[in-house]
Amino acid sequence: MRKHNHGAELLLRLTVILLGTLLLAFTYYHINYQNHLTEGGFVGLSLLGKYVLGISPSLSILILDIPVLLIAWFFKGKAFVLNTCVSVGAFTLFYGLMEHYSGWVINLHDNLPVAALLSGVLTGLGAGMVLRAGGASGGDDILSLLISEWKGIKVGTVFILMDVIVLALSLFYMPLKETLYTVMAVVVAGYVITFTTSLGKGKLAKAPKPKLPTPLGNPQNVR
Repeated sequence: MRKHNHGAELLLRLTVILLGTLLLAFTYYHINYQNHLTEGGFVGLSLLGKYVLGISPSLSILILDIPVLLIAWFFKGKAFVLNTCVSVGAFTLFYGLMEHYSGWVINLHDNLPVAALLSGVLTGLGAGMVLRAGGASGGDDILSLLISEWKGIKVGTVFILMDVIVLALSLFYMPLKETLYTVMAVVVAGYVITFTTSLGKGKLAKAPKPKLPTPLGNPQNVR
């Protein structure tokens, strides 16, 4: 019975991760890409690296993701990292299929506020589903989650701060108008991620800080 329950729970988690990842791929291709909204997070940093240093995004994203995955393996465990790898692999597959075979065009060039709102809601929901199921959609989401748990800040707030910093740097190569609407999308996504991940859960508590060893000759306990 226990094995049956464990298998059903694992299948449910995998289903939620795949649905969340499918929603992210749909949003990034049909909303962001088709309406020329830029990107935050590690994708935005990789594009900045291509613009400033000429480094291929395929290489720079690996350089950014691998150390974060190793840190996550230590702090979050093997299951979390494996779930994240499933999400990242599925995103690549879903996005590639949409890029090559989807004929659906969502043209919102004349109504970018709607595009930004849709992007924020759908991205936040997709990323929140993956996080809720015990994974992450990329290295930047892992970093946001780790900082959130370490500092006791809502994960959506960390997501917003990190992406806004990257988008500010993106002004070196992106038009101001599209960047500002992307900031709007990021802010909406941050609130939706917080709502999705905290729904039905208690208030996020700060993770306890590790106690330092008492120095020699000082009998007082370190708080």
